[in-house]
Amino acid sequence: MIVRDVEAKGVLSKSNLPVSDYSANPYIGCAHGCRYCYASFMKRFSGHSEPWGEFVDVKHWPWIENPRKYEGKEVFIGSVTDPYQPLEEKHGRTRTLLEQLQGSGCKVSIATRSDLVLRDLDLIKTFPGARVSWSVNMLDEGFRKDMDRAVSIERRLAAMKAFHDAGVRTICFISPIFPGITDVAAIIRRARDRCNLVWLENLNLRGAYKEEILGYIARKRPDLVPLYHAIYRKGDRGYWMLLDEEIRRFALGEGLPYLRNDDSFTRPFEDPPVIVNYFFHEEVVARAKKGPAGRRSGPS
Repeated sequence: MIVRDVEAKGVLSKSNLPVSDYSANPYIGCAHGCRYCYASFMKRFSGHSEPWGEFVDVKHWPWIENPRKYEGKEVFIGSVTDPYQPLEEKHGRTRTLLEQLQGSGCKVSIATRSDLVLRDLDLIKTFPGARVSWSVNMLDEGFRKDMDRAVSIERRLAAMKAFHDAGVRTICFISPIFPGITDVAAIIRRARDRCNLVWLENLNLRGAYKEEILGYIARKRPDLVPLYHAIYRKGDRGYWMLLDEEIRRFALGEGLPYLRNDDSFTRPFEDPPVIVNYFFHEEVVARAKKGPAGRRSGPS
């Protein structure tokens, strides 16, 4: 692992995501090395030649002079890195960011695959409307180990429960859904007692990792090759349409609200968890870029 310190002009930037006003990434690169990571595109801006997952830049930025300017805004921590990857235990850049924003009146939304976030539970609780999401896209540890170097699914679910029990809003982010592999219903049943929201996002293959994932499927799940060929070579959306209806029926049977991304921003979320379909995330982002009429600060 190549680790270096870098000076940054700042850590907060305007966000075009539909779930936040600002994004913050205390690191460049990620030691979790997820094989399907969309954020691997960051490599071309980092000056690194190492494969994705084998370098991390630790950001150092000036103290945030006027944190009150973010009052009422939502800050998404971890849009292109995991803010609680193992290096955070030593370097504490995410904790530093939270300390700088504490008392500003901003909302924080944190995305992680780690349980190190438990260290900062008391600090995160001080932010109004704080929420934390954990990516869980499989219950099979064998498949999980093939795909990432993050902590086990059980550790993620345990951290989710600890936050939920502490009154912090929690999200089970079933992303990315691998066609024919991810058992969405099983994950929801496992997580429903410890989350306020379930977000669903499809596997979107592009860039360098497209061939890697398709090669993995050919080696490990040759029975799924025709399905992946139809989706990722031919652009067939039929699988996702069928899965949408399947999950809708499942949610109805379980007594869980089920929303598509188009209608998910106007509803208050309480127990039981609400399932939100964010399939075709790129279309959600495109709508967000249209401006205030096309985006909101996200479910709250």
